[in-house]
Amino acid sequence: MLPSLFASHGLPTLATEPHSYGRFLGLLASRLPRPRAILIFSSHWEAAPQRVGTSVYYETLHDFFGYPDELYTAQYRAKGDMALAMQICLQLEKEGISCELDDKRGLDHGAWIVLKLMYPDADIPVVAMSVNPGLVPEEQYRIGRALGALREQQVLILGSGGTVHNLGKLSWQETAADEWAIAFDEWLSACLETWDTHRLFRYDLEAPYAKDAVPRAEHFAPLLIAMGAAHTGKKAKLLHRQYQYGSLSLSSWMFG
Repeated sequence: MLPSLFASHGLPTLATEPHSYGRFLGLLASRLPRPRAILIFSSHWEAAPQRVGTSVYYETLHDFFGYPDELYTAQYRAKGDMALAMQICLQLEKEGISCELDDKRGLDHGAWIVLKLMYPDADIPVVAMSVNPGLVPEEQYRIGRALGALREQQVLILGSGGTVHNLGKLSWQETAADEWAIAFDEWLSACLETWDTHRLFRYDLEAPYAKDAVPRAEHFAPLLIAMGAAHTGKKAKLLHRQYQYGSLSLSSWMFG
């Protein structure tokens, strides 16, 4: 059975500039069993109800501005998997979670940057999934739990977002990690490693600097979904953590 994963996607420049985190993601992929398909939840696709991508081949979306020209020519021409997308919808609906198929949406940078770093040849079928930041943490976790059995079918469930993501608090001159960002991530680690969902689901009330780390829930939701996908095993392992510009987290978690 494959684990489920959470990976921060950082800034778009990770896709084209040498970086230790990018090297980590490539090494991680080489150490995992090769998945037959990848199911990816991206924080940059916000939609309700749940959307399930059914593109034959995904367009690469350059949904950012002000970056070097080479980023706007980068491509990740992943193919879709209609049969898996239909299976996902049936499984979600079985659990009372409404969803819709979407054959128009391409891969946003939250999805294709992580995929490009992990599987640069784009030779594994992908099903892109949206997130709904309006859901409470229990509901995010439930979406992952509803799809967890796909791990037994060699489907990699991957959440892409960020545990600390507040662009308004970045220090654009590269500096050491901010203490408040570290404090939030350390609190989060304690909850994940002990599978303390009671505290985790109340992170906005209990975690130090929660409003600074998670001003909106869209980048945090993929973590909860990936965790929920490993509900039967309830094991969490921090694989990597570092920060860009003081507080933008580059972290990766393995569940299951």
